[in-house]
Amino acid sequence: MRTARRAALILCALSLAGAASAQEKAIVIAASTIIDGHGHLLHNTRIVIENSKIIRIDPKAGPVTYDLRGLTVLPGWIDCHEHISWHFGEDGRLAGDGIGKNEVPEHAFLAMAANAWATLRAGFTTIQSVGSPADVGLREAIAHGEIPGPRILTAVRPLEGRGPQTGTPEEIRKFVDRDKAMGADLMKIFASASIRQGGTPTLSQGQLNAACDEARKDGLRTLVHAYGVAVKEAVDAGCTEVEHGMLMPLSDLQLMAEQHVFFDPQAGLVFQNYFDHEKNYLGIGGYTPEGFAAMHKVWPSDDQMFNAAVHTKGLVIVFGTDAVAGAFGYQAEEFIYRVQKAGMPAMEALESANYYAAESMNLQNEIGSIAPGLQADIIALAGDPLTDITAVRRISFVMKDGVVYKNVARNAIPHRADVTP
Repeated sequence: MRTARRAALILCALSLAGAASAQEKAIVIAASTIIDGHGHLLHNTRIVIENSKIIRIDPKAGPVTYDLRGLTVLPGWIDCHEHISWHFGEDGRLAGDGIGKNEVPEHAFLAMAANAWATLRAGFTTIQSVGSPADVGLREAIAHGEIPGPRILTAVRPLEGRGPQTGTPEEIRKFVDRDKAMGADLMKIFASASIRQGGTPTLSQGQLNAACDEARKDGLRTLVHAYGVAVKEAVDAGCTEVEHGMLMPLSDLQLMAEQHVFFDPQAGLVFQNYFDHEKNYLGIGGYTPEGFAAMHKVWPSDDQMFNAAVHTKGLVIVFGTDAVAGAFGYQAEEFIYRVQKAGMPAMEALESANYYAAESMNLQNEIGSIAPGLQADIIALAGDPLTDITAVRRISFVMKDGVVYKNVARNAIPHRADVTP
């Protein structure tokens, strides 16, 4: 039954997406409040869009296509860390990355497409999935307009550190080169074991140096899953971004700032999602009772680390949820954890999912802000997230590349390209 519902949802989305073609005329959005993605507020103006891009901000532009006055308008959000292919199988248990045990490929594809649709409708117009070979087909299907979903960048497959048996530095360089040839947009590197297994280092400094150096030569960014001492090792290796960061000395936060390494901690969604779906995960792979106990134990210290990161001058924090099965469509909950639990100012939390997330991907001149020349990725919320961060749950409007995929705003003028199953 669950598969049938998903199939119906996707087929509906597909049929409507086919009607959402490029616009022949300019689209004009009227807004009373715009948060531009880079720390600025604009009031009582209009956004003019042609051929999927914002061409100007003009308070006198018309006629109005979408009237979003009374809502808060922002750039589409960017999630720097997801696992879009992860899903639950027909038995309700984790199927994981791609096709699970005894799962037919059709179910896996529908589940991944449903994850993508839920993510887009939640306001996320770009994600980075890190990563699985199953991401590639989904990335291409969305890019070619075959199914609706967020823009996807993928690591294709991670480099998983398992000590010396991972390979020599030269073998690691070849692994990185093969990943590039497979279509990777970036490299995901496990320099530590999971926090459920204690977070101990799994790569030597030489191995990590080789991975990040070869990725740089191949034009790939490097996201390093790192806990404890592996954080400093990743910085010393010249890697681009550190994920998680728990168990590290807090002095490493300043080190990341000084070396211009992006930092992507997670304040709460990934923990809460695991705890809410423990029965769906328990007993599969490394998801043991001891592993869940370890996550419960470390979560309070993660709050302290995140708060210290917020107060580290010069440290660029980007938005990543580590969304896995069960979390898709709920990624905006991470904003609420960041503001309410970790003490991050609301404007900074939003910027972390806009300009700074785009900058971490070298896409700040394409997405992440509402400004002329950038892609028309635009969302609107019912409420003001700067005074009530829970407004991020109330998505009324979603546009990606100038095409509308959600429009439930009562005062938003409907348009023939709306995609609203």
